[in-house]
Amino acid sequence: MPMAVISAPLDWVEFVSDLRLPPKADRRLQDLMDHNTEGKLTAEEVTDLEFLVELSQTLSLARAKALHLLGRSPK
Repeated sequence: MPMAVISAPLDWVEFVSDLRLPPKADRRLQDLMDHNTEGKLTAEEVTDLEFLVELSQTLSLARAKALHLLGRSPK
């Protein structure tokens, strides 16, 4: 199946290439991963961890695509 081509303004692609989890969410993700390694997560924390991992992966994929379009490597 052919890939769809979507044009976007360069500043949008630049913006996407800089996307990251906010610092507070990144710290929460790190804390949850540490607790998970220790086997100390509650059911609510498991849900939070799954959400933050999925969000982080989605942002990483969007960044990677934007960086590819810009001809750059991740920093």
